[in-house]
Amino acid sequence: MQSEPNRKYPKLAPQREMDVTPRAGVQGESVFARERQQHIARIVDDAGRARVTELAARFGVSAVTIRKDLLILEGERRVVRTHGGAIAMRRDRPEPAFELRERLQSGEKSLIGVAAAGLVTDGESIAFDASTTALYVARHLKDRQPWHMLTVVTNGIRIALEFAGYPGITVLMLGGRVRWEALSVVGPLGDAVLKRINIQKAFLGAAGFTIESGLSDAIEEEAQIKRSIAAAAREVYAIADHTKWGRAASATFCRTDRLKAVLTDAAAPPDMVKALRAMGVDVRLLGGEGVEVPGVQPPHAGTTGALAARGSGR
Repeated sequence: MQSEPNRKYPKLAPQREMDVTPRAGVQGESVFARERQQHIARIVDDAGRARVTELAARFGVSAVTIRKDLLILEGERRVVRTHGGAIAMRRDRPEPAFELRERLQSGEKSLIGVAAAGLVTDGESIAFDASTTALYVARHLKDRQPWHMLTVVTNGIRIALEFAGYPGITVLMLGGRVRWEALSVVGPLGDAVLKRINIQKAFLGAAGFTIESGLSDAIEEEAQIKRSIAAAAREVYAIADHTKWGRAASATFCRTDRLKAVLTDAAAPPDMVKALRAMGVDVRLLGGEGVEVPGVQPPHAGTTGALAARGSGR
């Protein structure tokens, strides 16, 4: 049976002419690369998706070059890479779906996941929110060692499934309403569980992080249950890659002075890192030059979002 490529992949709109004349003081190659990336973003946004092979033929460059362009655009949250191409970032919802967000900054999240997993001790009760970064922590926890008496409290469906049936780990799922966008459970029903459990450490992701606002989320329902988790925990660890820094989402759930530590990647803003450390907040930069993380090799120079951690190919 013949395939129907036009039905699955919309035909790209005719290419518009571009001015690729080098600007004064800027190398022509870098100017063209940036303009090509801008044009690729418009193509993906208009058509909904695009293939690497189609884009390579259109711009007269290699597939490797197009993949690098898509990697940069994904880091800017303008497209989401898929196998063989990219799809548009949905803008009609306040947050991308979980499976899309899971791909963003995957290398940085994996580095954070290894470091956070190393802070957990057998016998503790720990808590996770439903963030994609918390999922990376969960995956590396499973890789660390045999567990005997670890208790995990979470409102994240994917995290609960990750640990389901794993020897030595007991999962307590918070009750409430299911939000499919985040694969989370939200609402006040979970407070009853949190009031009965002594949680030693909570690992919380965020949509935004500033010194003034602390950790924040774009969805109030998510922020509400994260507030409850933070209030129930003895120690709160922020797990937030550099793209969340300097941004304040609409709903704060944990103030900066409540944080035990912040686990992030080496691209976090230096001035903000310095200010946090001056306040006594432990900031751990992961994956930078000269910064070693057990079990992790830093990403290759010039490669953003490369998956560098052991077991991170999931």
